Amino acid sequence: MYLSDLVIILCRPSEPGNVGAVCRAMKNMGLTRLRLVAPAPGAKTSRDEAVLLARAVHAEQVWEDAETFDTLAAAVADLSLVIGTTRRRGHHRKAVTQTPEECAAFLKCHPGPAALVFGNERTGLEASELNLCNLASHIPVDDAFPSLNLSHAVQIYAYQLFRTLDPNPAPVAGTWRPLDRISQDALVKSISDSLAGLGFYKQRGREEQERFLRDVFARAGLTADEGRYLRNIFVKAARLSSS
Repeated sequence: MYLSDLVIILCRPSEPGNVGAVCRAMKNMGLTRLRLVAPAPGAKTSRDEAVLLARAVHAEQVWEDAETFDTLAAAVADLSLVIGTTRRRGHHRKAVTQTPEECAAFLKCHPGPAALVFGNERTGLEASELNLCNLASHIPVDDAFPSLNLSHAVQIYAYQLFRTLDPNPAPVAGTWRPLDRISQDALVKSISDSLAGLGFYKQRGREEQERFLRDVFARAGLTADEGRYLRNIFVKAARLSSS
């Protein structure tokens, strides 16, 4: 599945500001297909649309391309898989549910197209709406305050989907990339050679210390820059000792 295969569906959204925030959350994570089911009357009045666009912030195109349906059945008619988001369980609701991480991993193997369905801000998905879904998904939260803002919920799923489904993630400057084993071994040897030049290994123990350093560096997750900096400290110490 690709991000372009995924549709975000909002059932009976009542707050234009929330819909605008959903558009922004989607655009942040490369999602563009939005469908609304029975939105609150007047959702496209000039006043409400101004509120919506103010919250969309550069994601106006997602709103302009959004499709509106009278029923959820109509909104999912052309889709092969429908996942409903809900925190509630019950006799007439899904007994098995996925976390956002599990949901994204599951969708990665699905050939698409598919939808994630979110319910009304106050009441969530109705049992009849959830029955139209093939799977259920929930966001683990503190039981003392389990209710999430609609756009926040969409953002959590959108982030997981982007991280899982994006085939060509752009490299991010400063991303932590620990040294691989070959680089770790080279760093340990450089430090060990510097210590040997200082006369550190007049007795046995070099092999044991090299193993110790390698294990410490691996657990610390040193980056290439950090390894270079550490190596230079020992090289300089050996140079100063011999001068």
